[in-house]
Amino acid sequence: MFPAKFQTIIFAFIMSGFMAFLMSAILTFINLGWFDGFVAAWLRAYLYAHVCAFPLVFVFAPLSRRLTAKLVKPAELSGN
Repeated sequence: MFPAKFQTIIFAFIMSGFMAFLMSAILTFINLGWFDGFVAAWLRAYLYAHVCAFPLVFVFAPLSRRLTAKLVKPAELSGN
């Protein structure tokens, strides 16, 4: 287990990994179709995508949180 202070970094790594993995597969297939060597091309694209996506999560996650907070009505507290 990692200390709690690493939560943001670990979250960014995992989230960017999932997104890069799936998006690189989809875009590799859309651009090249299924062919011999597809998996190798996909994994190569994934590595490039993850290297880019990981730092971008740090930039866009806080912005996304602020925009979401502006778009979503706060929950009402019940008077029970």
